[in-house]
Amino acid sequence: MPRRKLPDAAVLQAALEGLELQRQRIEAQIAQVQGLLGPRHGPTPVLAAGKPKRTISAAGRKRIAAAQRRRWAALKKAKEASTPKKRRLSAEGRRHIIEATRRRWAEFRAKKAAKEAKATAKKARKPDVKKAAKPSAP
Repeated sequence: MPRRKLPDAAVLQAALEGLELQRQRIEAQIAQVQGLLGPRHGPTPVLAAGKPKRTISAAGRKRIAAAQRRRWAALKKAKEASTPKKRRLSAEGRRHIIEATRRRWAEFRAKKAAKEAKATAKKARKPDVKKAAKPSAP
């Protein structure tokens, strides 16, 4: 078996530099994603201004929660006022609709029956062409 020729040292050095550059890019992207995930998932990102995190008192939280509940209540009340009440059909109105539907169906069936009767009457009046065309045998 022939031996393979080893790559030149300059080629290997260039490959090594390229790989190290890729590693630096990947590590920078990993650090960016860890910073987006927050403090539970790795090292915490350094704040630019170095200001301490602000806290809010229990009384302040209660005021904010009460204000939000008032806003939601006002929104819900406005929504209820804007939606119209559902209309109901009276028994008399329903009866009128049923009667009108029955009349329409009766009219439809009557027309259909008249059409069929007309077709059968036309068939009965029509002479049989085959019998009339046959000459009588002597």
